[in-house]
Amino acid sequence: MSKIGLFFGPLKGSVHRVAEKVKAAIGEENVDMISVNDASLSDLEKYDHIIFGISTVGKETWDSDYANTDWSKFFPNISKVKFSGKTVAIFGLGDNITYPGHFVNAMGVLAKDLLKNGANIVGKVDPSTYEFDESEALIDGMFIGLPIDEDFEPELTDKRVINWVNSIKPAFGL
Repeated sequence: MSKIGLFFGPLKGSVHRVAEKVKAAIGEENVDMISVNDASLSDLEKYDHIIFGISTVGKETWDSDYANTDWSKFFPNISKVKFSGKTVAIFGLGDNITYPGHFVNAMGVLAKDLLKNGANIVGKVDPSTYEFDESEALIDGMFIGLPIDEDFEPELTDKRVINWVNSIKPAFGL
């Protein structure tokens, strides 16, 4: 079995903590964790099984210059990779209380680019146990990946991660 590339950002925050939980749930020996801040195009190309961890930033960031975030620097690489034959899963962090109209939007934006480039995305999640108003991560009535709210629902994270990882393991050959 080939390793799973877990690309995440930013470092040292909630996304990083959740990425560590995903890695532990899959089995540390099966996962290479790569910060998007340090990742290259060739890093993306060498994995057939990929997990992305991304956060949706708040309005103060949307209204400012987006050029200094880890993901804004890495995002152009997504459109340069042919994801045909690659299995991809996404988890996204968001704040459903402060930003209920933009809940985990970044996960949806990323997914749409991945789908355009042929990715087979696994790990869709039923939105019925989440409270929010709108989300770009809803595709065909399902979240395209695992939404996590570490700000207002951290007590649900471990269970959500375990359930989600168990749902994607077969697609990753585990």
